[in-house]
Amino acid sequence: MNLNHSSTAAADPAHHTMVTLPGQDTHSVEVQRVLRNTYALLAMTLIFSAAVAATAVSLQWRSPGLVLTLVAYFGLLFAVHKLQNSGWALPVVFALTGFMGYTLGPVLSNYLALPGGAQTISLALGSTGVTFLALSAYVLATRKDFSFMGGFLFMGMVVALIAGLAAMFLSIPGLGLAVSAIVALLSAGMILFETSRIVNGGERNYVLATVGLYVSVFNLFTSLLALFGIGGHNN
Repeated sequence: MNLNHSSTAAADPAHHTMVTLPGQDTHSVEVQRVLRNTYALLAMTLIFSAAVAATAVSLQWRSPGLVLTLVAYFGLLFAVHKLQNSGWALPVVFALTGFMGYTLGPVLSNYLALPGGAQTISLALGSTGVTFLALSAYVLATRKDFSFMGGFLFMGMVVALIAGLAAMFLSIPGLGLAVSAIVALLSAGMILFETSRIVNGGERNYVLATVGLYVSVFNLFTSLLALFGIGGHNN
């Protein structure tokens, strides 16, 4: 099964019967198809990830640890890119998002144990949703090209990852909070970048588009959670 723009019949049963209307070019049809498939798969992966996270909280699953988390995350991410045009891509996507939901479970459990933890989670979740919808709507309405941000955002994430690891190993809370703020801004930029690529035809594979947006939403949520939870940790 090919999951790029040349074959999306599995996700769009009407693929073979779609007719290009007068004044509607092939590029626009492809963009609409990728957008539709991306948002449908993104919704399913977010629901699945949330279900796994809720299960992890209710069953009090322990954190897999930093090393296993990094190995599994980058390994599954590599597998998604390797299998992007294969029928195996979808199971790997759900494995990746399910694993990220699992890693989120112990984090949520820690916040729920803090005073006002439930409110902090709700605030972070609501802010993430509003930010994602607002940024997506802006790009869809203006069709502005944010591809120029790609290199900057990638390097920023690399620097943030290194700084985050340093803050963890050196036990520097201030640096950790600064990293969370930076990652939140970079994640917002990634949402603009990824959506722009789809809208302007730069991304024709809805599997890769979904993973890019999912990771950005996940990072935005966890970063806002850390920022909003400052008061609870101090208490």
